[in-house]
Amino acid sequence: MFQIIPERNELVVTKLINKFDRSIELHEVMADMLCITVNKEVIQEALFLLRDDLDLQYNFLTTLCGMHYPATEELGVVYHLHSFLNNHRIRIKTSAPVSDPRIATATSVWPSANWQERETYDFFGILFDGHPNLTRILNVDEMVDFPLRKDFPLEDQTREDKDDSFFGR
Repeated sequence: MFQIIPERNELVVTKLINKFDRSIELHEVMADMLCITVNKEVIQEALFLLRDDLDLQYNFLTTLCGMHYPATEELGVVYHLHSFLNNHRIRIKTSAPVSDPRIATATSVWPSANWQERETYDFFGILFDGHPNLTRILNVDEMVDFPLRKDFPLEDQTREDKDDSFFGR
């Protein structure tokens, strides 16, 4: 069973702050999991530290997914990491502006990030610098939009056959 271990959380935060100082923007426990926000400039180094440090050993990338914050015009990436040795999970977040959505790839840290980054690119348009094959994976190659961004239109605006009165409009 997964447990919250305050000492383990404190160790993770201390090691990251000692190494990256102000590049660690925020750390808090959210929904029973330590959540650390890291500046995108050091995200790859932080992931290497979390994987390779003998006290931490976050050797499994559980999930990598995108986020869109329309209010701040940012795109983000969330990494869920698991240390099997310590039975501990953490969440790492980073973000980039929509105007330049570039974040270093995690494929050099965990090769399994390959498909997850391709999916995140496909749906959010986040460009992973250094990715070996950043191409669309689920949507058609001709698609120019990114359907999980909040500004993606949910309906076909060119349709003339629909009657909005059925939907209270």
